[in-house]
Amino acid sequence: MITLHHCPQTRSMRSLWLLHELGVEFQVRTYPFDRSLRDPAYLSLSPAGRVPALEIEGERMFETGAITQYLCERFSPDRMGRSVGSPDRMAWLVWLHFAETVSQHTAALTQQHVALREDAMRSPIVMKLEAARVGKCYDAIEARLSTPLENRDYLLTSGFSAADISVGQAVYMSQFFVTLERHPAVADWYARITERESFQRALPGGDGIYGQAFYEPWPVT
Repeated sequence: MITLHHCPQTRSMRSLWLLHELGVEFQVRTYPFDRSLRDPAYLSLSPAGRVPALEIEGERMFETGAITQYLCERFSPDRMGRSVGSPDRMAWLVWLHFAETVSQHTAALTQQHVALREDAMRSPIVMKLEAARVGKCYDAIEARLSTPLENRDYLLTSGFSAADISVGQAVYMSQFFVTLERHPAVADWYARITERESFQRALPGGDGIYGQAFYEPWPVT
């Protein structure tokens, strides 16, 4: 049995989306995004107290990139993953792990806008820098999806994969702070991948760490 340890609206949503896409049997244990992740029992699963953690046949994993790569190689090496001999293997690895580049900036924005509850704790300079860095990430995805002749439907020439799931989930999170209005190819791709039933099933059911749909830059001028 596979058990995913999950907090809504966090990186563990990637693993949840992928598990739904794979169609394997699994169960989910959901946690609030609070100090329960520092409980010794949870730290035995994920030593840094972060989600996701994955239990599979008595073994334990953490880190979304590692979990994604393992699940794909085991259950779907050529549909969700790309095997070593695939022409798209290199691109699959690059974009799979690029999701963390997006997420690190979103995490900083989440801390500034959500976790720090008093205005005096927040830094407008950090907010501006991290939002600009998210925009640069959007630029990279836009360039990947756009070519002089046509637009790619997905990040890989060979079609939809876990790379789209990983980057797509990162973009889902980043849009709480930076819109896609200046990145039309990214917006079209994002709309395409989030129509999938597996994405819809991974969405939070009314809970999560964000209390509003969009966080304006602070302070508003």
